[in-house]
Amino acid sequence: MPTSSASDASAEVAASKPAAASGGVQSLERAFDLLERMADAGGEVGLSELSASSGLPLPTIHRLMRTLVACGYVRQQANRRYSLGPRLIRLGESASRLLGTWARPYLARLVEETGETANMALLDGDEIVYVAQVPSKHSMRMFTEVGRRVLPHSTGVGKALLAHTPPEEVRALLARTGMPAATEKTITTPEGFLDALEEVRRTGYAVDDNEQEIGVRCLAVPVPNSPTAAAISISGPAGRVTESATDKIVPVLQEVAVELSAALASATPTA
Repeated sequence: MPTSSASDASAEVAASKPAAASGGVQSLERAFDLLERMADAGGEVGLSELSASSGLPLPTIHRLMRTLVACGYVRQQANRRYSLGPRLIRLGESASRLLGTWARPYLARLVEETGETANMALLDGDEIVYVAQVPSKHSMRMFTEVGRRVLPHSTGVGKALLAHTPPEEVRALLARTGMPAATEKTITTPEGFLDALEEVRRTGYAVDDNEQEIGVRCLAVPVPNSPTAAAISISGPAGRVTESATDKIVPVLQEVAVELSAALASATPTA
């Protein structure tokens, strides 16, 4: 009978074949894969969970996690589970700024074609963070400070980003954040928000109709296949972003989102 260490070694050899074929550094590919699996699991996992989801043997995962802990990218909790570490914050902030830089030409095109302020936002944990903006040329225009964080339930980008999230996960997020009313039109119940997400799935775009700020309407769409969940939007006075204007603006938003998605994919090495 083969020993457990021999079995582990066999599993490692089998798992290494795709990495070797791609020409990548196997340990780096595995480490980043584990970090992404931790993020997908909410940021905290146990070794057995990582082993089950990745297919790697426990000794391999334990060795990689020890290295990530030593570098500050992972922390070991008192309960012996592992969580994402603080050094990732600096990397994430820098990546968000770079993502915003890449998006600016596409947002500028939105401004040119719609006349309204264009934004890009990401879902960071339970919050929406704005990472880029190009302002409208109108004297009356909307400003959202880059870096500003808001709750998803009162924003068009929040609806666009959560539209395809399972309902139970949406309910859990809303339970954590609460649903405070920014205006009298803000959706303040989970059922109402889930209905709004169903409307996003039906129409292909999200609307913030005076829900974050009275007098302001916002239209948003997700960026398909973005390396991190992202959405773009336009915002302007409700008197300009009317129902008839929506019919003209949404196709432009969707077209630019697809083009931005392709640009982000081409900026991400595959080998």
